[in-house]
Amino acid sequence: MSLPEHPKWLWNAAEPKRSYDVVIVGAGGHGLATAYYLAKNHGITNVAVLERGWLAGGNMARNTTIIRSNYLWDESAGIYEHALKLWEGLEEELDYDVLFSQRGVLNLAHSLQDVRDSVRRVEANRLNGVDAEWLDPEQVREVCPIVNISPDVRYPVLGATFQPRAGIAKHDHVAWGYARAAAALGVDFIEHCEVTGLQVTDGRVTGVETSQGTIAAGRVALCAAGHSSVVAKTAGIDLPLQSHPLQALVSELLEPVHPTVVMSNAVHVYVSQAHKGELVMGAGIDAANSYRQRGAFHIIERQMAAALELFPIFARAHVLRTWGGVVDVSPDASPIVGLTPVENLYLNCGWGTGGFKATPGVGWCFAHTVANDEPHPLNAPFSLDRFTTGALVDEHGAAAVAH
Repeated sequence: MSLPEHPKWLWNAAEPKRSYDVVIVGAGGHGLATAYYLAKNHGITNVAVLERGWLAGGNMARNTTIIRSNYLWDESAGIYEHALKLWEGLEEELDYDVLFSQRGVLNLAHSLQDVRDSVRRVEANRLNGVDAEWLDPEQVREVCPIVNISPDVRYPVLGATFQPRAGIAKHDHVAWGYARAAAALGVDFIEHCEVTGLQVTDGRVTGVETSQGTIAAGRVALCAAGHSSVVAKTAGIDLPLQSHPLQALVSELLEPVHPTVVMSNAVHVYVSQAHKGELVMGAGIDAANSYRQRGAFHIIERQMAAALELFPIFARAHVLRTWGGVVDVSPDASPIVGLTPVENLYLNCGWGTGGFKATPGVGWCFAHTVANDEPHPLNAPFSLDRFTTGALVDEHGAAAVAH
């Protein structure tokens, strides 16, 4: 099977140089955004982004593209709202159409405890300057007329939180826009270059071993998502992460029927309609630890049952294709972004199912961290040492899917 090629008019594939000021491991959204903001905000352009496959061919091409910032805790709201504000100006910033559509997101409540938790989250969002509303079932139907709000179902809709500024974007356009802009500033992208080990001398990272040879590096930034723990292990760092498959699917192309994004933690499904017309659906993670980019059939089966209860109109739609990504889940369902015990080695991982929506924000903050060897204030709470100090940021509920 031939490997896909990138759009050659956006950037040029590079041959690796012997050394770089910064090597970024992983050419997904976070790696690309980090490279761009290193060059744009900090003037660091001697940067290589290494990718074992092709640029943006991992989780960046395998997510459901939902963007929102309605997380519960102050720390999470801070970095996700920063990201959302960057999303709102990203097309102008990159001079590239990323198809950002602010159609809003509904997070459904199906029990009295769901209602209590949801109202609490709305009030917490408002205190943090994040747009949020609580809607009763009739108001939910006004926003999304195809949602079934009948009380005679297994999980009746008792209401929902609503974030009007939330939405979706085109994932490959986001990746190509960042790559194009970073390449114009001098960043190298090296595809089909697997990092097989990190070189550490006297407690300091000095380079990376790759399938294309050794590359020296002043600093190394890991953006390898579900494989971050594998790469970090080569430097003697055991990360508190579990990697799981996360599945999604799309339907055939349909006329516009679904005007917003609907998420339900209780029934484990989230649904939007893409720009071309296909329904995009995701569910909870597979319980088993795995690095396979596919999952178990019973997860899809339950996801479809949940979707049909919420959206009876979908009963005659056909599934076009399914796929899976590999998500890295931390003990508190929040990311790990910051310094490591190894000097000049930096981590950006543990995003679980929330990585895509954070892309501009974490790229901005991680670039600051790498450039200055200290965390940006927005990612400081997400340091690795919180798992020893106990200062956790528990976002299991606001993650909106089962972690």
